Amino acid sequence: MAAPPGHGGRGDGRAPGRPAAGLWRTALGGPRPVRRGSRWPGGKIEDSDDGPVAAALREAAEETGLDPAGVDVLATLPELFITRSQFRVIPVLAWWRVPTAVRPVDIGEVAAVERISIADLADPANRLMLRYPDGRGGPAFSIDSMLIWGFTALITDRLLALGGWERPWDATVIRELPQGAA
Repeated sequence: MAAPPGHGGRGDGRAPGRPAAGLWRTALGGPRPVRRGSRWPGGKIEDSDDGPVAAALREAAEETGLDPAGVDVLATLPELFITRSQFRVIPVLAWWRVPTAVRPVDIGEVAAVERISIADLADPANRLMLRYPDGRGGPAFSIDSMLIWGFTALITDRLLALGGWERPWDATVIRELPQGAA
């Protein structure tokens, strides 16, 4: 089982006190080819960025007000290609050692920002499968007003399993992707 870093930060979300958390933002539909839904902050690597880590921290600050000084980058995952959007994505895993207040900064792009605990992500009551309009499906998370699906849910599902936090859940619960989400 993976353990959190030995200094600062948060536990696994099951202990009392400050739970381990991920940062999600709910996107607004708009002129860009982006699906509505909850996902991690992120975006394009700009010429001024020194690679994917700098881009991830900049995007998180621009979208949510996150203070990058309180973040320890743990790893970058291998580049992944998302067929539907034609995007190449390099996920950056980080430990939010010193959580700060967050909020939608770019209100033209971000509707809400939430910290979601690992315990809530692992809770079987928050897990389901979604069927997409093309007939394929994938894991999803429904937590409060946030629906996490698609690429973000797939990576979150695998990280829970690899981290040893996954709990048995009923993958036969299949819902249709809500209209307007795709």
